[in-house]
Amino acid sequence: MSPVTTTLIAIATVLNILACGWLIWVTARRKPGEVAEGAVKDHVWDGDLRERNNPLPRWWLILFFLTMLFGLGYLLLYPGVGRGALGWTEDRQYREELARADREYAPVYATFAGRSVLELSRDPKALALGRSLFATNCINCHGSDARGGPGFPDLTDNDWLYGGTPEDIVKSITFGREGTMPPLGTVLGAEGVDEVVAYVRSLSGHAAPPDKVAAGKARFALCAACHGVDAKGNPAIGSKNLTDDIWLYGGSEATLRKTISEGRHGKMPAHAWLGDDKIRLLAAYVYSLSHPQ
Repeated sequence: MSPVTTTLIAIATVLNILACGWLIWVTARRKPGEVAEGAVKDHVWDGDLRERNNPLPRWWLILFFLTMLFGLGYLLLYPGVGRGALGWTEDRQYREELARADREYAPVYATFAGRSVLELSRDPKALALGRSLFATNCINCHGSDARGGPGFPDLTDNDWLYGGTPEDIVKSITFGREGTMPPLGTVLGAEGVDEVVAYVRSLSGHAAPPDKVAAGKARFALCAACHGVDAKGNPAIGSKNLTDDIWLYGGSEATLRKTISEGRHGKMPAHAWLGDDKIRLLAAYVYSLSHPQ
C-alpha cells in the first residue's frame, strides 16, 4: 500500500479505538436521576416485564479498556502507526528464521558436502533430504509427483529442455531458466499455422493430411532456426524436441495452434539462495526421478 493509504488506515484505527473507549466510559457512568443499582426502573413492558438497573461488572469494563490499551500498544510497537518501535518487518523475520534454520541444519547438510550429484543420487539418506527440499521449493510448479503440468516440465521422463546431466540440472536450479517462443500467427497466417501444426504432429507419429504435411514442412524452415532442421530441438536455448510426442503445453491440434500463433513464455526462478549443498542434494533427487536404476 502507498504511505498515504497506510496513514489513513492508521488514523482510522486509532480513532476507532478511542471512540470505543469513550462510548464504554459514557455508557458506564451513572446518569442524573438514575435509580440505584439493582432497583427496578419505572417503565414496564407488556404489563409485567420490568427492567432493573444492572450495569456491566467492573471487571468486564476493565477487560474492555485493557483490550483497547493492548491494541494501541500493538499499533505503536509493530508497523501500525509508522514503522513501529520494534522495527519489525516480515522480510526481517523471514531472513532471521532462514538464518536460524541454516545454523540448525548446517551439520546435517555438511555430511554430504563435496560429494558429486551422481554419487548423492545413489544414497538413500541424501535422496530423502533432496525429496524434502523438492517438497518445500518445487511442488508448486512441478507437482508433488514431479510430473509437472501444462507449461511445467515432467521431471520423471528423461526428456529435458536444457539437458538432463547432473551438471545441467545443477545449473537450471542455481540460475533458473527463461525460454520464449515468439508468436508466428501474423507471419504464417491462419492457413500456414494449420499446415505447420499438421507437419509438427506428423513428426511424432500422428496422422495428418499429406498435402498439409508437405506444405507445413516447407514452412518449417521458419522454425528450424530454434528447433533444428531435424526438429529435435536445441538444449543450449531450451527449444523442444518435436519428434518424441512429449509436450510441455500439450500436443493437441488446438493447443499447438495456440502455441504457434501466440507463442509461449516460460520462466523457472533461480534458487542460488539455497546454497551449493542443498542444490546438489536437490539435483540428485531430481536426477534420480528419471534414473531409478
